[in-house]
Amino acid sequence: MIRLALGRAAAAIPVLWAVATLTFLLLRFLPGGPFDKERSLPPEIMRNLAHRYALDRPVSEQYADYLERVVRGDLGPSYKYLGRDVADIVRDAMPVSLELGGAAFVLSLAGGIALGLAAGARRGSALDQLVTLGSLVGVSAPSFVIGAGLILSFGLALRWLPAGLWEGPAHVILPALTLAALPMAYAAQLTRTQVLEALDQDWVRTARALGVPEGRVRRRHVLRNALLAVMTYSGPLLANLLTGSFVVEHIFAVPGLGRFFVTAVANRDYPLVLGVTLVYAAFVVLANLLVDLAYAWADPRIRIGGGR
Repeated sequence: MIRLALGRAAAAIPVLWAVATLTFLLLRFLPGGPFDKERSLPPEIMRNLAHRYALDRPVSEQYADYLERVVRGDLGPSYKYLGRDVADIVRDAMPVSLELGGAAFVLSLAGGIALGLAAGARRGSALDQLVTLGSLVGVSAPSFVIGAGLILSFGLALRWLPAGLWEGPAHVILPALTLAALPMAYAAQLTRTQVLEALDQDWVRTARALGVPEGRVRRRHVLRNALLAVMTYSGPLLANLLTGSFVVEHIFAVPGLGRFFVTAVANRDYPLVLGVTLVYAAFVVLANLLVDLAYAWADPRIRIGGGR
């Protein structure tokens, strides 16, 4: 298991380097610059700004300096948030995004697995049809439609929950539900499919023929095999929920990292875009590493193959 973890961690280094390099080159070679909107500034001030942030140096020197600073953990200063380093912005905004993404992750997996198990165990029942229909709606409806519907229903009409901002536990519910809707629907469909396949396997029929209690058959032979597929899906899901809440944060005015990222892209704030992208990439890599380890723990064949 340790060799597998070390191998996956070593493979993450070139991935992060590729993400950092591609992002840097795209930002440098796209038309426009970080201070192009400052049309009222005279050319001399523009030159001073470019010199201050080393934008007048060759791209190769900027790239080498950027990689050197990243290795040292220095993401540089923000162009638009004067006096603030990118690391400070990430440090302040990341807990909010993590709290929202973590709540949505738990909600989507817990809800999706429970609904999928219930629907798969009762194939063709009214509950099965209801879960299937709800899953289709959850997969098809975009998050801004679901968020707007929840705000109108529970925030404005019923006044049960706050419709926006980030001021306490109650403010987490509607954004987390909105963010979790699609992955919960997908997890429910995935779990239901895996349960139906597992129920038709020979080992399940053999266990039943040997008189093993139905509850034990489902826990030991159906649930475990069904969860393997969901476990594989949970890695990208966790990374996506922790880093992909841009629209939800904007709808509910949540002061998370996604809002800073959108603003940074609009303002061509190179260090902030690069820093946030690199942090997001690191989360994706870490989430996939955790899933690989969990998958190896659940399936010894992967652990043995990874140790070779």
